[in-house]
Amino acid sequence: MKIYVASSWRNQQQPHVVATLRTHGHAVYDFKNPHGDNNGFLHWSEIDPNWRAWSKYTYRDRLMHPVAQRGFDNDFAAMSWADTFVGVQPFGRSASIEMGWAAGQGKRTILLLEDGEPELMVKVFDHICCDLDEVVGVLRGMTTLRV
Repeated sequence: MKIYVASSWRNQQQPHVVATLRTHGHAVYDFKNPHGDNNGFLHWSEIDPNWRAWSKYTYRDRLMHPVAQRGFDNDFAAMSWADTFVGVQPFGRSASIEMGWAAGQGKRTILLLEDGEPELMVKVFDHICCDLDEVVGVLRGMTTLRV
């Protein structure tokens, strides 16, 4: 399968999840290393070290910065390419948007839960898993896109 792993840069499980899914024969997009030595969009500080002081207007303008555009283009191309999304909690707003977009597009969606506060709307995802072995098992059983 072609898998997009949606997670956070701070999520320490993300590299292990990517490696495990690849070991099981899946093509996996790694947003931390989208193309060889390309480290993707690292942080807003690549655009401006004073990014925390941005107003909402500055933030909106900086979305058009070439660094932000390149990061978005890499990730969105991979989102379009993927047939399956695996969300690895904990994650923030971007991964939440990515997972919601995938569900809305009819792509297969799997959420790897973390311990923490429950969230009702995860019910939109096809599968909710409690560990990586469960994710691998679900992927093994998937054969068609949801309609």
